[in-house]
Amino acid sequence: MGWQGLKLNLRVAQKQILTPGLVQMVSVLALNRLELKEMINQEMIANPVLEELTEDVSPTDNYSDQEFLKAETEKVPETEAANPFDEFDVGAFFNQYLDTGGDGGQSQEREVSERPSFEKFLSSPRGLTEHLAWQLSVTICSAAVREIAENIIGNLDENGYLMASLEELSQNGTCPAEDIEEALTVVQEFDPLGVGARDLRECLLLQLKTLDPQNTLAQQIVSEHLKQVQANQLKEIARALNRPVEVVKHALDVIKKCDPRPGLRYNKTEPRLVEPDVYFRKVDDQWQVFLNEDDMPQLRLSPTYRRLLARDAADRDVRNYVKERFTAAIQLLKNIEQRKHTILRVCQSIIARQDEYLDHGADALKPMMIKEVAEEVGVHPSTVSRAVASKYAHTPQGVIELRSFFSEAVNGPEGGGMSLLTLKRLVKKMIEEEDSAKPLTDEQIAKKLDEGGIRVTRRTVAKYREDMRIPSTHQRRVKA
Repeated sequence: MGWQGLKLNLRVAQKQILTPGLVQMVSVLALNRLELKEMINQEMIANPVLEELTEDVSPTDNYSDQEFLKAETEKVPETEAANPFDEFDVGAFFNQYLDTGGDGGQSQEREVSERPSFEKFLSSPRGLTEHLAWQLSVTICSAAVREIAENIIGNLDENGYLMASLEELSQNGTCPAEDIEEALTVVQEFDPLGVGARDLRECLLLQLKTLDPQNTLAQQIVSEHLKQVQANQLKEIARALNRPVEVVKHALDVIKKCDPRPGLRYNKTEPRLVEPDVYFRKVDDQWQVFLNEDDMPQLRLSPTYRRLLARDAADRDVRNYVKERFTAAIQLLKNIEQRKHTILRVCQSIIARQDEYLDHGADALKPMMIKEVAEEVGVHPSTVSRAVASKYAHTPQGVIELRSFFSEAVNGPEGGGMSLLTLKRLVKKMIEEEDSAKPLTDEQIAKKLDEGGIRVTRRTVAKYREDMRIPSTHQRRVKA
């Protein structure tokens, strides 16, 4: 029997380790203005060394405090191989955060009575599931049917369509088919009309039978000629049903009043509050970028804790705790300043490339890739992505997401002087202005673009049209 001996092997390997300071820097950069404000407020609660600089405080120049802060700052361990903050003069930078005040650093304790949060006074928006569950709670039915109905409601998509089959709802045959049918009927009678349908045809029929039960022609058209309705083929439908075109047209007008996605009215995404992170303004005929720092908490380092740290008689555990909090506070201040620095440089690169867009509007948008801006600023492309993520700029063209300034060229990243977004707008505009009786084909659109100096293939036009969810030529044609 052989024995496997122990061996000692040395191996050299390179690993990239993200220190807590670098992780925080990346996280802070990705925050938009509202998120940063919330994060600062949370940090002030968690770290007593951080305080908000208010208007009633007048900073005074105290050389000893500044020297102390600089000395403490130099003690902050820097474990990154290449410190991204080397370009800052730390001692001069933190002068703005020093405040000795005239009250000896003593802050009065204030009692805050516990009150219910303001959010508790706001009504929570009800979605489709809650709306249907409430209706089911006031519906008279057996316990078995109620349970199946709850299962049906739980299997509806955002449009209100039933995604599960009746076999799946039967739970492997344990539920009687009669109960399943009754439960489905119960849900389909709820508001909004058409909810619980398994396809578009059933959804429209559920609405027609309630809104206009006497209009059997509209129901017949939906049942037998839905594809022709989608293609707007009036003559073909009239011929198949042996009805006048005007009568068919009137029935189609009734069908168009139905909602093909009844669940969306209760599943609408609530509008998100947006505040611009930067302003793009013209100063002396030159576009410049300004950070929006209105209502943003301005931080300072607590003079009370600075003096506590400076006392030789302070308890060792207290001193170590305060030093730890100071280290975390200084790192946060650095990261916030680095965020400002990066966003400004990225935005300066954007406005240098998109000045015509700022002057003339969306049609003047130029192709611009994240990689190009990253090379110009001297950072990694992921840093640019974080700098523009979920952030908005106030411009003469409105409040615009920074990401929308980036778009590849028509002929790829290396060629073409037109933005892909601009080309899509041109295609959409051509289709909007076409003769509905003779809509443009993808080939005709490509030819018109070629005449204007933009070379794209028919397949490319078709792809852009599908991306914008514009129907095909056949589906857009309106026959008299």
